Amino acid sequence: MAQLQQMLLDGYGRIGEGVPAVIEGLSVEELLWRPDAQANHIAWLVWHLARQQDDQLAHLGGLPSRWLDHDWVSRFDLPYPRDAHGYGMSDSEVGAFRLDDPSLLTAYHADVHDLTAQVIASLTPVWLDEVIDRNWDPPVTAGVRIVSIVDDAAKHLGQAEYLRGLVVRRRS
Repeated sequence: MAQLQQMLLDGYGRIGEGVPAVIEGLSVEELLWRPDAQANHIAWLVWHLARQQDDQLAHLGGLPSRWLDHDWVSRFDLPYPRDAHGYGMSDSEVGAFRLDDPSLLTAYHADVHDLTAQVIASLTPVWLDEVIDRNWDPPVTAGVRIVSIVDDAAKHLGQAEYLRGLVVRRRS
């Protein structure tokens, strides 16, 4: 079990290292830049990956989300419902995302990473096999969900890294 926990911590740790790297050195304007009106921007992608990681792992661990429990919702002060996480948002909702301080994104994700480590430390073989969502065929176990969360976060981080490359090239 310890080896599995180490592997999961490594995977989630890569997201934890990638978030500050994708934000570092970019202005608020650059973090909010969208290549077109239907695209996401770096700030929204990082917020969304942190929100989905926070909500889903908190739920799996039977813990409150850091977004609400540590009052990140008030610090970000976004024009969304308090429990919003970005899934299914329209282009205009993504465009309504605002950010004054880029350090909010890195600090929130660092807090979520702490929650992630706490949940992973509590894993048991029985718990990993527990069915948590019967809306899929086959039904989703806690173990499958943990992998899907890091997969989703990695995809969104990759999108943010690609956008960072576009932003940096626009400077020249």
